[in-house]
Amino acid sequence: MRVDSLRAVTEARLVSIEIDATLRTAAGAFSNPRIGLLVVRDGGGNAAGIISKSDIIRHLREVGVTDAPVADVMIRAVMSCHPEDDLYVTWQKMATLGLQNMPVLSTEAKALGVLDVRDVLKALFEHEEYEERLLINYVSGVGYQ
Repeated sequence: MRVDSLRAVTEARLVSIEIDATLRTAAGAFSNPRIGLLVVRDGGGNAAGIISKSDIIRHLREVGVTDAPVADVMIRAVMSCHPEDDLYVTWQKMATLGLQNMPVLSTEAKALGVLDVRDVLKALFEHEEYEERLLINYVSGVGYQ
C-alpha cells in the first residue's frame, strides 16, 4: 500500500502559505480543526518549510509578535514523504520521529498533500482487516470474495 492510496485525504488536508506571510495569517489557517500543519511555499511554489500550531504558540510565548514573518518560525529541515512511498514504512518513520503530520511532496518539492498519522493508521487497519477476511474465507473453504 502506497502513500498515494490516501491522495483524496492528503489533498484535503493541504494548506500552504507564502514564505512572506505573517504568523497572524498562519494562525488563521489553523482555524480549521482538520489542519495540523501548513506547508510554506517559496517564490517558485516549492516547499520551503513547514509550520505547526505548536511552532506558533512557542513563538508567541517567547516573543509575542504576531506580525512576524512565517520564515522566522518555520521549520526548514522538512521530513516528508512521496506518493510512491510505502505507507507502512512512512508510518514507522512518523512514529519514530513522533510526527502527527507529514507533508507529501513531489520529486520537484511541490506540496501535494499532508499525511495525518490517524489517516495512516486507519488505512493500515482497514487493509489488515481485509487481509484477515480473505484468509478466513480461504481457510474455511469459501474462497476469495
